[in-house]
Formats: sequence, structure tokens, C-alpha cells
Amino acid sequence: MNEHIVVVDDELDLCELLEFNLQKAGYNVTTFSNTKRVEQFLDEEKVDLVIMDRNLPGIEGGEFIKILRQKGYNEPVIFLSAKGSKDEKLQGFENGGDDYITKPFELDDLLVRIKAVLRRSGGESEFYKFKEIVVKKGTGEVFVGEKALNLTKLETELLIKFIKNKFNILSRDHLLQSVWQDDTNSDKSVNIAVKRLRQKLGKSGDHIVSVRGEGYRIC
Repeated sequence: MNEHIVVVDDELDLCELLEFNLQKAGYNVTTFSNTKRVEQFLDEEKVDLVIMDRNLPGIEGGEFIKILRQKGYNEPVIFLSAKGSKDEKLQGFENGGDDYITKPFELDDLLVRIKAVLRRSGGESEFYKFKEIVVKKGTGEVFVGEKALNLTKLETELLIKFIKNKFNILSRDHLLQSVWQDDTNSDKSVNIAVKRLRQKLGKSGDHIVSVRGEGYRIC
């Protein structure tokens, strides 16, 4: 299994309870008591699901997720909150939640809902994001911060492949099969395409690194 779940809740006892039971169920778990370091963590680690409280110190959890969605973060989110009115639940979904569970809750229900959300999230996303790089899948638009870039279709697909597999090493053979999808190109084709992509990304191209004898990864 090994999916990575982030829990954001200011109730430390609840964080410990969720961490223990989710790890017991086979998940990797990281907990936060507020949102201050969550965005940075999403940039630095592969996260499969966020469980978010709404009554948090500082920014309210629903507003935080709304901001993340506007920036292009697409990790699935389950709200776990004492805010349980119909309007509050609707607001949670409108802000980008994939599911909503009210406190108090049954642990077995949460585990079932986690599996369902993870299963549904296996499809294509509207955005792909890594740090300051955002790709809009539907239009093929690529942005570094607010600056729009002019990438070829191949370069865009190559960038998406890196982002979807962030921190993982992708061999040249794998890239040829999954991006070029033919046997007429060579490792040299990959090297040239990656070099051009890095150049077009400017300083952000430094995120794509060569791993000697193995391939490339974005990190």
C-alpha cells in the first residue's frame, strides 16, 4: 500500500490516534497541528491524501484548501471537522474537498472513505504542479510562477511525466516508451529534449537533475 497521508488537526491526541491507526492500516502518515508548513511539505514530498480539520489556528482549513486548489495543488482532500451543517459541508466541497466527515466519527468509516477517495483519485488531474511549476492538462499551458512558457507538446508531456513521478528516477528507456511511445528514438533524443526543457524552464529547470547511469528525476 504505502500511500502517504498528511493529517492536519490542532487536537494533538487526535493526531496521535489517527497516526497510530493509519500506520496500522498500512499508510505512511505525517501530522501537522496547523497549516504553516503544509504547502512546503506538499512541494517536497509525494502525498497521496490530505485529511484536513477546518477549525485551525491561523487560516481556516477550508480556506487553506481553496488557496491550494487555486495554486494548482491537486492532492485529494478529506475534511474531518466538527463543522457539520449542510451549508458548512457544501462549502467544504466547493473549496475543493473530495469528501467530508463530521466529528465525532467512526474510525472504520474513515478508513473506508480513505480507500474510496484514493481509488477515485487515480485518474487524470486538471493540474500538475511541482513547486513553482504548473501545467494545465486540458490546455497544455505551462507556468513558472505567473510566467507562461511556450513548450512543445513533447516537452509538456515530458514535464508532466516528471511531475507525476516526482522524486523518482525515470530511466531513458522508460521515458522513450511512455513519452515518445516508439522505438525509433534513442537515448540521445531524451537527453536533447530534457536539455531543451530545462532551458525553457529557466532557473526552475534545475529541479530536473541527471542521475548518472540511471536517468532523470525532478526533485
